[in-house]
Amino acid sequence: MLIELRIQNFAIIDRLDLKLGPGLTILTGETGAGKSIILDAVVMLIGGRVDATVIRAGSDATFVEGTFSLKGSAKEAVNRILEREELLDDPDHVTLTREVRREGRSVARINGRTVGVSLLKEVGAVLVDIHGQSEHLSLLDPRAHLGLLDRFSDVTSLLADYRKSYHALIDLRRELSDLRAAQADAARRTEMLTFQAGEIEAAKLKKGEDEELRKERDRLANAEGLAQHAQEALTILDESTPDASAASDLLGQAAQAMSALARTDPSKADLSERANLLLENLTDLTRDLRDYLEEIEFNPRRLEEVEERLNLIFQLTRKYGGSVDAVNKFGIEARKQLETITNATGRIEELTAQESVLLDKLAGQGGKLSAKRRQAAEALSRGIETELDDLKMAEARFGVDFQAKPDPNGIPLPDGARVAFDQNGLDRVEFLVAPNPGEGLKPLARIASGGETSRLMLGLKNVLARADEIPSLIFDEIDQGIGGRVGLVVGHKLWNLARNHQVFCVTHLPQLAVFGDQHYQVQKLIEKNRTLTRVEKLDGDPRLLELSQMLGEVGEGTLRSAHELLQTARQTIKDSKK
Repeated sequence: MLIELRIQNFAIIDRLDLKLGPGLTILTGETGAGKSIILDAVVMLIGGRVDATVIRAGSDATFVEGTFSLKGSAKEAVNRILEREELLDDPDHVTLTREVRREGRSVARINGRTVGVSLLKEVGAVLVDIHGQSEHLSLLDPRAHLGLLDRFSDVTSLLADYRKSYHALIDLRRELSDLRAAQADAARRTEMLTFQAGEIEAAKLKKGEDEELRKERDRLANAEGLAQHAQEALTILDESTPDASAASDLLGQAAQAMSALARTDPSKADLSERANLLLENLTDLTRDLRDYLEEIEFNPRRLEEVEERLNLIFQLTRKYGGSVDAVNKFGIEARKQLETITNATGRIEELTAQESVLLDKLAGQGGKLSAKRRQAAEALSRGIETELDDLKMAEARFGVDFQAKPDPNGIPLPDGARVAFDQNGLDRVEFLVAPNPGEGLKPLARIASGGETSRLMLGLKNVLARADEIPSLIFDEIDQGIGGRVGLVVGHKLWNLARNHQVFCVTHLPQLAVFGDQHYQVQKLIEKNRTLTRVEKLDGDPRLLELSQMLGEVGEGTLRSAHELLQTARQTIKDSKK
């Protein structure tokens, strides 16, 4: 629901701030005062086409901002869009802004952040429907008709069951398609996968093997140098020569001297212990060096084997992954794919049988769905024609056109034909109307514009009041071509519609205006040689005076008539509540 509207420098409006409420809001005033200009500003706000000609003379830009409170399905739909675009601030409110500058640039914002006009239009379409500006009539979009009919039909349970089967079929057909594609290329893929799996399995790669082999290769390739260094260290540590004693002999002598020292001076016993520890460590080091020297292998053949193995691992990792683990995983997956191809024929036969069962199930569910829709369409047509009769369009006719598109892969019908289907069923639905006798039913998008269209839309909206989930409805030109008696009927219907929606109506008919929950007078003033628009909320005597002016020259008679119209409206509303 639109709760605040701010307009600046739009046509003859210099500045306008409105606080708006629920129910039926009436806008009245002299022709040219700016009533429809306010609606044009709302069209701009929700993403309608606009150019720099709307900017008030002497201004650089025009600005329109609206704040909406969100409830019910509209709240869910808007929040879904805002979450998707990361624009959600307050889940209960959204603010739309549109600015058009003199150079022609248009800026759109949602919750203060700049967005594309297409996104503004997407959100606006959920919040506002304007009748009298055909580009914003949601009911003129055939894509919306099936959803409206379904909500009117109350097929929620049937549709949920159908969609469950539909999505099961889609998943099944996706798997079937993949299997058939694999089978069509089975010979080539089988040969390739067999080679890949066989090559990897024959290699028998082990985790960490490549690292161990690299270490072994380094030892084999440097065996002579390693042995020379180890032998040189052993000679120094443990092999005496005529010219020099081994380090172990020298350290042993030092340890004996330290032991003697400790016997004489016990306070230095720790020195003796440390010397003996050094001697033990040197002995261990010498033993480990001898063991290492014995392990050093001068084996050119083994070096060649290691090099070949490392080259094999390199080739496999380059082809199938960056590591031994990745290569082994690739081999396992290749073997699984081979098994899938091998079992594809049997699985295809199994899925084909399941597909046939699901299609038959969908045919039954879709048939029930269609039958209930057709039954509801008849009730919808009767209800709308009754509404149109009340609106003095007794000759108008309304119908719902059901179409099914042939599709060889579609759902089978009892007569053997197959028809296309989607998640909404088998039906393609469009609302048709014949406003005048002899014209024949035509799509809503082709009907005449103006008051006739607005009355038709009013009739539709009244019947579809609970099915149509757009919270704010605006009617312009709805009183064209109708008299006072029909005006009372139209006013009452708008009031009824406003029990489920926020409704705005621009009118020149007092018979219609008396049903407003809020009544605003739009005036055109001239101040300092500039034309301005002012909007004032009317109640009590000011409202009675405005209604009297709408009837004619203000006098005792028109004031009395205005009062009687208000009483008639109140009584009509009271009677309708019984």
